[in-house]
Amino acid sequence: MSEFRIHHDVNELLSLLHVRGGDGAEGYIDLLQKHRTPYVTTTVSAHSAKVKLAEFSKTPEDFLRKYEELKSKNVRNLDPLLYLLSKLCEDKETLQSLQQNAKERSESSVNTNSTTTTSYTLPQTSTKMSMQELDELRKKLGNVTASSNAPLPAEVTRKMLRDKHNKKNPTQPNPVFPNWVYDRPALLGDFITSPTPAADPAVAIGTLPLATQEQALVEDLLFVLVGVDGRDITAQPVLGRQNRSFIVDATLDMSVKELVNRILPVASYYSTITRFIEEKSSFEYGQVNHALTAAMRTLMKEYLILVTQLEHLQRQGLLTLQKLWFYIQPTMRTMEILASIASSVDKGECMGGSTLSLLHDRTFNYTGDSQAQELCLYLTKAASVPYFEILEKWIYRGIIRDPYSEFMVEEHELQKEKIQEDYNDKYWDQRYTIVQHRIPSFLQKMADKILSTGKYLNVVRECGRDVTCPDAKEVLYTLKERDYVEQIEKAYNYASKVLLDFLMEEKELVSRLRSIKHYFLMDKGDFFVHFMDLTEEELKKPVDDIVPPRLEALLELALRMSTANTDPFKDDLKIDLMPHDVITQLLRVLAIETKQEKAIINADPTDIALSGLEAFSFDYIVKWPLSLIINRKALTRYQMLFRHMFYCKHVERLLCNVWISNKDFRRYSLHSAKWFSAAFALRQRMLNFVQNIQYYMMFEVMEPTWHVMENNLKTASNIDDVLCHHTSFLDNCLKDCMLTNPELLKIFSKLMSVCVMFTNCMQRFTQSMRLERLSLEQGTMDRPPTQSEQADEAEKKRLTSKFLAEHVDVLQSDASFEATISKFDSNFSMLLLDLLDKLSIYSTNDCEHSMISIIYRLDFNGFYTERLERMAIERSQKAAV
Repeated sequence: MSEFRIHHDVNELLSLLHVRGGDGAEGYIDLLQKHRTPYVTTTVSAHSAKVKLAEFSKTPEDFLRKYEELKSKNVRNLDPLLYLLSKLCEDKETLQSLQQNAKERSESSVNTNSTTTTSYTLPQTSTKMSMQELDELRKKLGNVTASSNAPLPAEVTRKMLRDKHNKKNPTQPNPVFPNWVYDRPALLGDFITSPTPAADPAVAIGTLPLATQEQALVEDLLFVLVGVDGRDITAQPVLGRQNRSFIVDATLDMSVKELVNRILPVASYYSTITRFIEEKSSFEYGQVNHALTAAMRTLMKEYLILVTQLEHLQRQGLLTLQKLWFYIQPTMRTMEILASIASSVDKGECMGGSTLSLLHDRTFNYTGDSQAQELCLYLTKAASVPYFEILEKWIYRGIIRDPYSEFMVEEHELQKEKIQEDYNDKYWDQRYTIVQHRIPSFLQKMADKILSTGKYLNVVRECGRDVTCPDAKEVLYTLKERDYVEQIEKAYNYASKVLLDFLMEEKELVSRLRSIKHYFLMDKGDFFVHFMDLTEEELKKPVDDIVPPRLEALLELALRMSTANTDPFKDDLKIDLMPHDVITQLLRVLAIETKQEKAIINADPTDIALSGLEAFSFDYIVKWPLSLIINRKALTRYQMLFRHMFYCKHVERLLCNVWISNKDFRRYSLHSAKWFSAAFALRQRMLNFVQNIQYYMMFEVMEPTWHVMENNLKTASNIDDVLCHHTSFLDNCLKDCMLTNPELLKIFSKLMSVCVMFTNCMQRFTQSMRLERLSLEQGTMDRPPTQSEQADEAEKKRLTSKFLAEHVDVLQSDASFEATISKFDSNFSMLLLDLLDKLSIYSTNDCEHSMISIIYRLDFNGFYTERLERMAIERSQKAAV
């Protein structure tokens, strides 16, 4: 279960229970994440829990009856639920809270229930009910009960299953039996009940001699045992899934009647089994049920042979009622088990894997009864044959042939091309999925490996290579679980190796990842120097004015002029101008799988015109099957890291340009001005901040994390491990680069904005100084100067420099430049202190120890330590208050 799924379920539970306050969902989620395991560690025994809950219940009989009903329907996870409820009963505080919550919920829903519940008018309690009123009330109550519990007619169920299959597989419609199969009840082999009662016999059987009664009853019983009404024993109509009952002539001698009632359950079992066979053998109920009914039909043939032999004895006058009871007893147990299984499959509406689970559980439950266990084992083996045929094709070849939706793995129609287009596309997770209720209980532990085995082989098949497991053997059901587990393990190991070798060696996955690292994680320094020099003027333009083909041409030029020219995959690198800045892109990613996702995706791009630098990003062309690993989600994370570092590199270049401009004007004695020295110091602090942040991200986060991932990839045993290591690498980089913490990112973006505004201000000052100098130095000669004129020009430049040096402070003081620099300094210091303070909190409270190295780098000489300590004291004082 994913972390998001846990978060969702915990929130839903807290909402249903109306829990408020406390640590909220986060506290419970942390506990669940720490204590959960990827596998089932214990098998819960429900017996003690059932006894405890029955004792706790106000109506234990109803509770036990409901439990047996659910158990007969093969409800999954029923025993773990009982265990959980028994533990809740032991916790008095939780129990009291749940009772109070139930009381509040019932009170709040009284009005709703009173308006929606069907009501019937009952007579006043003070008056006596007449027989007519009593019959009318009984009829109404019976109608309500029948309407709520009666199953759908068989033809409606078949149509629903057929429509469901045809909707999923429109090109492969289900075969259908002709209507006359269902319209001729005489073909079904069960009792044909007439709506009109049979006429009373002319002579009551009770008036006949005892020997005659016994002879007539033997003949009737032989008819009833094969689904035909007798003269004195008639079958009652059945409603839904009820067991067949019979009416025996009331005048019959009590001793004979007692013996007849002992034999009649066999006829009831026969009726149940026959109805089950005729219904479930239809194509709509799947191959497993069809195989089960075929096995039952084989056993029923033996039963019918026995009845035929008894009829032969009866014709010879050698069969008495006692002999009939003697001969039928060994078969009674078999018929009882078959009828019980038929009823359970019918009530549970079992198909495919759920039918096999029921049969497997029955086989183990009959341990100690060798005859019953052997019978159930025969049925389970027969029913599992078509299921294991589907399983073999899946684990040996990666193909699903499941026409009746019975197999545990379900295929969904998804296009693998969308992996490169949609961030939220989950091809690998959703193309093939596990359907929980279709997993046979004896394959529950191997379900994940079965899913992965077929998925691995299917990927290789979709690349045009036919693969078949060399260790392929027929998988057969057996009580020795190890036999088929070993086959699945061998198939899984082969599939893992085939796909991993295919990606690592033939598709060069690691080389691809290194290529991406060169560009998205700015591994090639000389390439980025060339590229930023070439595209500087183009990226300064608004994004709507940029011509993408020109950027593509400049990218190609930078690639050819740098060491990136040796990269064999450099042609897959592309330019991408995003519609949002990096902050908005981050919010779009953080909103994935939440209610805000649609609102953010459908929102218009920001109204503020983006520059090329803010919108610029790289993209990378990845083809199948490498797109399973380097999918759109992974590329988006790479893009976020790249845009974050690219913007930092841009700010660093701006600050370096300011430093170059300051070097040009040192001759004007600007160093004597207060604002100049303050601006110089502030620019140096900003440059120190940006460079140290870049060093931290590249050399203390990305590079070590990359080496860890690279070593892990060498030891990966399957593609899921590769996916896990790659995703973990990207997640750790995003987290340690402060891109998953909106609070830190907000402060960081403000610091970058202050740096950019400061550089713009200094550039405007530099530009104004240059214009002033040009206006003073501009000459009026339209011919080459003479020697004396050149001397005059040099003297003029000297006087201009002297004038600028003497009057520059006056020029800038008029514009309040010193106050502007002071304001920049104040804002930058305040934001930097805030960032260091937040980093200190996260590094101690959330154990994000890697972030503490930023503090040591930025506060290497203890300049900010005193202020940080003061802020920590103020924060603790506020918390104490």
